[in-house]
Amino acid sequence: MTSILEWLQFVLAPQSINGLSIGVAVVLMALGLTIIFGLLDVINMAHGECYALGAYAVVVILGMGVSFWWALLLTPLLMAAMGYAMERGLIQQVFHSKDRHTLTLLLTFGMATVMEDAIKIVFGANPRSVEAPVSGATELFGLFFPNYRLFVMLLGGAIIVAVWLLVFRTSIGAIVRAAAHDKDMSASLGIPVSRVYSLTFAFGVALAGIAGVLLAPIYSVFPTMGRDFVLMAFSVVIIGGMGSIKGAVLAGLVLTQIQSLSSLLISPVWNDTLLFGIMVVVLMWRPQGLFGKLGHA
Repeated sequence: MTSILEWLQFVLAPQSINGLSIGVAVVLMALGLTIIFGLLDVINMAHGECYALGAYAVVVILGMGVSFWWALLLTPLLMAAMGYAMERGLIQQVFHSKDRHTLTLLLTFGMATVMEDAIKIVFGANPRSVEAPVSGATELFGLFFPNYRLFVMLLGGAIIVAVWLLVFRTSIGAIVRAAAHDKDMSASLGIPVSRVYSLTFAFGVALAGIAGVLLAPIYSVFPTMGRDFVLMAFSVVIIGGMGSIKGAVLAGLVLTQIQSLSSLLISPVWNDTLLFGIMVVVLMWRPQGLFGKLGHA
């Protein structure tokens, strides 16, 4: 019995905390994807590169002698401005065509390729490191956990709650949900649907940028980091239900926990196989995912 308790305390608990700290960042990315899909019905294949640009923005801002805390504040604003320009300048040009699903998918895929190559040209292929702004560790249950990971969990959790409150408890959220449900009726009531679409896309991109900022001190910053990380975010969105905020949060936290804890038993190279296996099982059981679309909490 003692050995089991020690295993739970010294092995399982640290892995669970690590999985939770990564999980909140995955949820932030997945929230951006699911909000964009829930309103615009657009699958943003460039979302991973937006996450990578958020991480590189921290590298640039820190290189200018500015603190990490300013980077955490400025990066989402910069990413939101970029997302707004992307939607107005590119996505909106093909949004009303008959084959808009195919065209927007190809367009955002092309944007992802261009953005990744641009990162390689500007920053090179070598990984960069970002120093954690919070050092030291805190003792919990007889174990020491890095303060920065605890900070990521707390801040990420607060942002997730704030996003839910914004969407489901404010007039802004009501306007967004109305435009998602019936854009023609919303337009007839005086809602500037086109601008709502652009701002919502920008908001989703900003969430990806925040995830990049928070994970930059945990992982190395490198050009293909978005391509690797977005697979998890897409899996979360699909399993949780395309367009469901509640589904994105629940699936993100559960899947990252499964991945973290499974690494104690199997090789990390099988993580993606396990992830996609879970996705296949869920979709066989519920093809629409666990929950509904945007507008259903």
